[in-house]
Parts: sequence; structure tokens; C-alpha cells
Amino acid sequence: MALSFRFGVVGSPIGTPKKPGGSVGAIEFSKSIGMTAFELGWVQSVRVSEATCADIKRTGEEQGVDLSVHASYFFNLNATEEEWPKSRKRLMDAAHYGNLAGATDIIFHPGSYFKNPPEEVLKVAIPRLKDFMDELKKAKNPVTLRPETMGKSAMLGSLEDTLAMSKAIKGVQPCLDFAHLHARPGDGSVNSVKEWTQIMEAYQAVLGKEALKNLHIHLSGIEYGPKGEKKHLALGESDLKVNLLFEVLRDYGCAGRILCESPIMEEDALNMKKAWMKVSGEKE
Repeated sequence: MALSFRFGVVGSPIGTPKKPGGSVGAIEFSKSIGMTAFELGWVQSVRVSEATCADIKRTGEEQGVDLSVHASYFFNLNATEEEWPKSRKRLMDAAHYGNLAGATDIIFHPGSYFKNPPEEVLKVAIPRLKDFMDELKKAKNPVTLRPETMGKSAMLGSLEDTLAMSKAIKGVQPCLDFAHLHARPGDGSVNSVKEWTQIMEAYQAVLGKEALKNLHIHLSGIEYGPKGEKKHLALGESDLKVNLLFEVLRDYGCAGRILCESPIMEEDALNMKKAWMKVSGEKE
């Protein structure tokens, strides 16, 4: 029986060999050590040819590894009118080339509030994202866009923000970064069965029970202060109670992908996989 979740890393694993190297090598190496998901880290810019995308897609299919893309960090749904066209192109490039590379999901950081109230910012962000999604539909590009839950309270990307975007636009679903959700309040909260249960309930209420079978999760340890996230940590160096989180995911019948963003990358991704198998009782 296959596991409910596929595990992998964001960006090339540390152990990726020099040859063939690149994304193709990263996918092959991921599979060789027992990972069946991989997120292309196109976080600076998209610098791939269509031929390279075809190679990535073929390798993902041959290896049975599910692919996603992490789009540019330099994207902001709340950018100024002058900045927006450039920002928009960054996400469009990720969606266009990601689809060519066989990626099903495009993860992006939604942007900044610039000290405005979230509800005001969403009035700008949602129409822009809808317009973007309409363009993808016209281009017959089937990718799911996933605004990530963010780790700092000044950033657009609370759970409520990502659910509001997903509710308003078909083809948009959150990327749940549980380390970010834990760090965001800055006080050590969002680290209990009760709080994670509330997250699952909110998710299910907006997107339906079926959506819990197609979760896209980012996970790592995290260091935080009063304003939220400081940096990602290895799981073992963090206070995040991953086993309790996995119990909640199990109890809600969740499935999908869990991508590790820990500094020790594949080591922690495999730790997560082992922890999930222990909590869920599932076997490969």
C-alpha cells in the first residue's frame, strides 16, 4: 500500500551527484533514497529552456516523482501599480515553465501588507490572482496555484488570507507551511492538537473534505521571535511537535505531499517519512 503522503524536499537535495546534476539529477537522487516528491526551487528567477523542462518532465514521470515549483521570492500580490507587471511576470514564468516541466502545483509567497489591514490588501490581491488564473485557463495551463502560509505577521499569508484566496478562485489552494503557522504569532502557539485541529476544520469548511486528500505541506523546524519567523531549523533543533501534527493529519484522513525545508534537507525529509509511517501505521 502506498503512503498517504509523498515526501521530498524544496530545491536540490544536498546529496545530489554532480552528474547528471541539476533538476534531473535531483529527481533521480530523490527517488533513489526513497522520496517521491520534489519541488523545483525557482526562487530567484526562472532560467530554464523548454528542452530542459521536457527533460525534467520525462525524468519525473520515469521515476514516479511528483513535481511542484516554488516561484520567485520577488513576487507580491500587493505590489504597486508600477511594480505589478514585473511581479506578475515572475509568477507567470513559473506557471508556464513549471507546467512544461511536469509540475502540477506552483507555490508562491503572497506578498506584504505594507502595514495595511488584511481585508484591504485582499481587495487588491484577489482580483489580481483571479485575472492571473483566467489567463492560465485561456492558455489551457492546468496548474494549481498555492499561496503559502507565511511566518511573519507583517506578510500577506495568514491561514485566513490563503483560504480567502482559495475560496474566491477556482484552481487556488493553500500551501500549508506548518512551521510558518507556528512561528507567525511569535508566542510559541499553534503547536498543539487543538490548534491543528482548528486549522483542519477551517480548511475543510472552506474547501470541502475532499481537499484534505490533496494537501501541499511545507515542513521544517523553525526559530521565531515576537514578529514571527527568523529562520528554518532542523526538526531536532526546534520545538515544533511534528508527531502530534501527524496524528491530526492522520485523524482527518489527510493525503498529498510534504516537502521538507529544513537545512538538512533530505535527512529531515526521511525523518518525516519515518515519523509519518510510525504515526499512521502505513507501510510502503
